[in-house]
Amino acid sequence: MGCSAGGDRDKIIVDSIHGDIRLNEQELEVIDTPAFQRLRRIKQLQMGQVTYPSATHTRFAHSIGTLGLMARILRTTGGMGLKERERKDLRLAALLHDIGHYPYSHLVEGLDNVKLVEEEIESDTPTVSGGKRLLRTTRYPGHEELGCIVVTEQRSLTKALGGEQKAREIADLFTRSTVRNAQFSKLITSSFDLDRLDYLLRDSCAAGVPYGHIDMNYLLNSIKVSEEGMLGFPEKALPAVEQFLMARFFMYRAVYYHKTTYGIEEACRQLLRRARDKEEYGVPTDGDKVKDIAESEREWAGFDDSFVDTVVGKALDDKDGAIQCLAKAIQTRKPPKLLKEVVVLVPEKAKDHAGATFGDRVKDKLGKLIGKHGVLPGQFIYSELKPLALEKAERRMTHEQWEKMDDSQKQQVGREEDEIIRVFVAGKSEPVSVTDVPHSIISKFRDSCFKIFRLYFVPREKDKAALVGALREEVKNWTEH
Repeated sequence: MGCSAGGDRDKIIVDSIHGDIRLNEQELEVIDTPAFQRLRRIKQLQMGQVTYPSATHTRFAHSIGTLGLMARILRTTGGMGLKERERKDLRLAALLHDIGHYPYSHLVEGLDNVKLVEEEIESDTPTVSGGKRLLRTTRYPGHEELGCIVVTEQRSLTKALGGEQKAREIADLFTRSTVRNAQFSKLITSSFDLDRLDYLLRDSCAAGVPYGHIDMNYLLNSIKVSEEGMLGFPEKALPAVEQFLMARFFMYRAVYYHKTTYGIEEACRQLLRRARDKEEYGVPTDGDKVKDIAESEREWAGFDDSFVDTVVGKALDDKDGAIQCLAKAIQTRKPPKLLKEVVVLVPEKAKDHAGATFGDRVKDKLGKLIGKHGVLPGQFIYSELKPLALEKAERRMTHEQWEKMDDSQKQQVGREEDEIIRVFVAGKSEPVSVTDVPHSIISKFRDSCFKIFRLYFVPREKDKAALVGALREEVKNWTEH
């Protein structure tokens, strides 16, 4: 990514994905802040380079690429009827949408959702330190909420944006606050947004796989705005929309959920969770501590990928066998061994399937397996991955069900509906959900999703080479009733 001079005091960044991206003076000032420069030290694909060696690109490049796409779509649509000030705000929101990412992106963000094997197989759940699991006063905030704190609290960034009021307005856009137009925020955060357009292309190129290739030019040139301000695509663009949704789906299956990548990332999450329970190595104890870090320019600058790498390095000599074992697997790039994977395509709310059966067997039988082979519970990692759907379906509810909801629930429903990709079909002035277009392949899977269940094992140096094979043999029938 190079940089050259443009006209009218602008700069041009040469991006490997989108070509020339022109930046104005204010955007350059934002990029020069410590908070934005920190994104150079946050890998876009977490630990994806373990599987795909060239996937070392950063949130810094992705954020500038998203700005480039925003500039392009504003040109293509003639500014969507927005005032110049609003167009500038959208560009800044696109640039800053990932400013609040944790070290290794989503890896650390999901720490509150990590469950240890001890908690899966025991009703009385001790922590690694021998007591009850520590109750957190506050959960880790999502990266959008954290980004809002960074934008509105760090003085250098607030100043670059033009003051506290303007900083709040920009944060409202990328957090999709009800204060701003939700339809235009949709360009930054939704099922079809410029964030996804960039990362699918960038991740696919960096990993060297074809799954993220999409007809970006046609999509950007086809987007329309209805009389009521709803964004959507003409029906003739439906194949390109379907390809985009399928590309996202296959990138998850082949790259983001790759068994090796996911295994070592989950090992790292398990390590960080155990270190946090012991209150060691500086892992933030709860969400309040994370927010304190985000407010401090100095602390936030050091809260990057190297923070996690340092924790892993210190944990190599930890007295706890599980922590030491996990740290060595990460440090030596020897991912956990996959013992069994179960993949099902079922209705979203289905409970009776092979994956659920496997989960029950893990909880019922893993304790005996641990005792039989004399291994540590912490050497096992059981994961139920986030379900994959091609697209969300709009909620169907009666008037009575709607009236029973509180304001926060209604707001959530509204956000979900705003995020859905919409298509202009014949006879209707407003676009409908792509899942409601009968001849779309997406509609055929509107109520279904892929669910993935995995059981990993992290060998120690002293474990015999045949142990992994023996464990695989014992768990292979754990999907049978």
